[in-house]
Amino acid sequence: MTPPVTPTWLAARLQNPTTIILDATLPPVGVTPTIDTHARYLATHIPGAIFFDIEALSDHATTLPHMLPTPEAFSQSMSALGVSDTSTIVIYEQQGVFSAPRAWWMLRTFGAQNVYILDGGLRAWTEANLPTESGPLHHAPAGFHAKFNRNAIANLTQLRDRLAQHQQILDARSAPRFNGTAPEPRPGLSSGHMPGATNIPFTELAEDGHLKSADNLREYFATKNVDLHQPITTTCGSGVTAAVIALSLEIAGAKDITLYDGSWAEYAQHPDSVIEKTS
Repeated sequence: MTPPVTPTWLAARLQNPTTIILDATLPPVGVTPTIDTHARYLATHIPGAIFFDIEALSDHATTLPHMLPTPEAFSQSMSALGVSDTSTIVIYEQQGVFSAPRAWWMLRTFGAQNVYILDGGLRAWTEANLPTESGPLHHAPAGFHAKFNRNAIANLTQLRDRLAQHQQILDARSAPRFNGTAPEPRPGLSSGHMPGATNIPFTELAEDGHLKSADNLREYFATKNVDLHQPITTTCGSGVTAAVIALSLEIAGAKDITLYDGSWAEYAQHPDSVIEKTS
């Protein structure tokens, strides 16, 4: 079964005690004032949904944004939220396709097996005239026992090895940032791209708030000369939208997918990193 599920599929499992629903909405980048996605969750969410705060659940021992925490820290956080690694976990976001795939990737990387994405998110749910609720929600503690998949994640050293080997590196940032014609949102970082990387703007993988179908994704990756049968590493600005590519690749049938967690926020700050720009 592929990760996206329909509102009808979720509605049929809403009362099942093994079903856990997570709202994993991050505020969109570059929007001022910052959107309070937690407040929006409190105002309207799918019945039983818990707020999965990607920022709060990241590693704060580093200055890099949204880095994975340790398996122990993630296990403790999930257990406290009432999420078990054996639960059927359905993740959604309030609008569009942006951050829910990062939550999907985090949970999968730490060993949860039954992790899905609600196709179309909260908007699709409400458009189907399905019920919502408001206010805070707390589940009883559960047991989450992380099993860390080291092959799902790449560090800077591994990323540089893959660049040297001319492996496939797919970058989810916008074309102007990738080309070096628009600035990065993080001060002090040059825009541009890694040598040999392919630009896959994450916005091109979705239509009207839904990820494209498997066939359409395969067609899209083919136009970018991506070989789904060879190893692929995904990257972006901070490791969030790299997961949109990772999820899309899995839907398309790729098997060897790794996410470079430090992404451009790490790579571009090193003076010895080679940065190319498209004139």
